[in-house]
Amino acid sequence: MSDGQLSMARIWATVLLPFGCGYFLSYLFRAVNAVVAPDLIADVGLSTEGLGLLTAAYLIGFAAFQPPLGLLLDRFGPRRVQTALLLVAASGAALFGVATSEGVLILARAMIGLGFAGGLMASFKAVALFAPAGRIPLFNSWVMAFGGVGVLVASYPAHATAEALGWRGLFLLLAALTAAVAALILIVAPRRGEVGEVGSFGQTLAGLGRVYSSWEFWRIAPYVMATGGSHIAIQTLWAAPWLADVAGLDRDGVAAVLTGMAAAFLVGILAAGAFSDVARRFGKGPLFVMHIALAAFLVAQAYIVLGYVEWTWPLWLVFALTGQLGVLAYAHLADFFGTALAGRSNTALNLLLFGSAAGLQFGIGATLQAWPAVDGARPATAYSAVFGAVLALQALAALWYWVATGARRR
Repeated sequence: MSDGQLSMARIWATVLLPFGCGYFLSYLFRAVNAVVAPDLIADVGLSTEGLGLLTAAYLIGFAAFQPPLGLLLDRFGPRRVQTALLLVAASGAALFGVATSEGVLILARAMIGLGFAGGLMASFKAVALFAPAGRIPLFNSWVMAFGGVGVLVASYPAHATAEALGWRGLFLLLAALTAAVAALILIVAPRRGEVGEVGSFGQTLAGLGRVYSSWEFWRIAPYVMATGGSHIAIQTLWAAPWLADVAGLDRDGVAAVLTGMAAAFLVGILAAGAFSDVARRFGKGPLFVMHIALAAFLVAQAYIVLGYVEWTWPLWLVFALTGQLGVLAYAHLADFFGTALAGRSNTALNLLLFGSAAGLQFGIGATLQAWPAVDGARPATAYSAVFGAVLALQALAALWYWVATGARRR
């Protein structure tokens, strides 16, 4: 059996499991700052704005490498590219674990972000190479489920590990695990697609230009970057302060809600893949499921902005369940542009998504800073104003999608 006709068992063993472990670590690193933030503030003296910048540094490094990442994945394949990047992430995690100044912490965090720039995109490229025709959304959802587990581990388990080893010990442990996953991918992942494109560098760039000049790409991208970027920015950092300052939860209560949100994220991703697979049988693409989920996401945020504290658990669970289902657009774009451009089309969207997430994560912190804290907590009106502005941005992006869709049909 050729690499292009892998059995389901071999796909799981050599594609989904090793690349999924890389994405698991990517989401774990992305979310872990929400748990160790109090320790970082105590040890380094970070302000709210500084914490936002430190956490956003991951997203900045992540987003900055997306354009070359797509070219590298399509030209050299996911196995070699992901192995090299994970070694960069392991080095950044080790540096973070021994850093003693805010500047070094930010540099290390940016290295981690750059190293995990291919966490999902390398996985999606591998899925595009080996998944059965028409089932890319389902396989992509299985990969993203690893990320959901990463969010779960970034809550109570990471909290317990940080208490046992200290936050520095936690990051040194994660550095070792990242290096181990790099070795796993190098050894077991299939080699097909390692020279995915033999044309000139100019031809490679022309493929990226084809993506960025496509009306289909720009019809979808603003909606995905606004909703997905807001979800990442809030769930991985600013949900925790809201739960403490607005809902009045203690640290254990905040960790409990974050754990529930992580579980909801996992369920949402798996359900999205399953529903997309069912919708395919009725002639509906993955964007059909995406629209339903994101409508619920916007409604949940509206109630959070209005301050329905008594509904804290259901609102934040719906927020986590639906917030990343814009990921279904990646499968749509991979199908639209074809396997040869799958890496470039997905990383082109990923660049905008994580650039948006970084800007929102920093911007939320900088704007909240305008409201003085009372007894260490910011007022509920501050969160309503800032989260309301973020929701308005998403509503505008949704409006653009439907206007652009109507224009395309005409």
